[in-house]
Amino acid sequence: MLDVAVAYNRYKFLGDEFLTWLWFVIEQDPSIFKDMDPDLTSLEIGNRIVLEKRKSKSVERITIKGEDAHFEEGMLALKKGALVAELNLVYRATEQKWQFTLKGESLNLSSFTPPKITPPQSPDDLEGAILEKVFLYDKILQFLEKLYKHFIHLRTSNTWQNRVVPLIKTWMHSA
Repeated sequence: MLDVAVAYNRYKFLGDEFLTWLWFVIEQDPSIFKDMDPDLTSLEIGNRIVLEKRKSKSVERITIKGEDAHFEEGMLALKKGALVAELNLVYRATEQKWQFTLKGESLNLSSFTPPKITPPQSPDDLEGAILEKVFLYDKILQFLEKLYKHFIHLRTSNTWQNRVVPLIKTWMHSA
C-alpha cells in the first residue's frame, strides 16, 4: 500500500486533468451530464478559472476572472501546457442555480452558493429547512462524484489516449 504522501504526489495531477477535461466537455459535449443528473439544465463556466503550468521548481499561474470574462488567455495557456487548477462552475437544474469553485489538487469546493430556500416560518419548520439545505448541498456532491467516476473510468481506458486526448488537442487549437 502506498504511503499517503507518496500517493498524493504521484496522482495530484488527476484533479487538474479532470478540470481541464471538464472545461472541454462543457464546451464540446455537455450531453454527457444528462446521464449523471436528468434534472440538469446546464453546467457552465462561472466567473473564475485558474490555470497552472508546473515547471521543474516553479509554478506559473494564470487567473481569469469577471462576470463577462473571455477565456482566450486560458486557451493560450492550455496550448502552452497549462492545466486548469480551479474552476468556478454554475450548475442549473429546473429553476434553481448553484455556483461554486472546484479546486483540482484536492477536489475541494469553495465559494459554494446553493439556491435560496424559503426561510422557516416557525420553529417547527426549522428541521425541514435544514433538510432542504442538506439536500441542495448533497445534490452537487452526488453529481460531482458521478462525474469524477466517469472521468476516472475514461482516463484509465484506452479511449483516453486514442480518442479523448486528440479531441481535446483539436479543441484547444481550434479556439
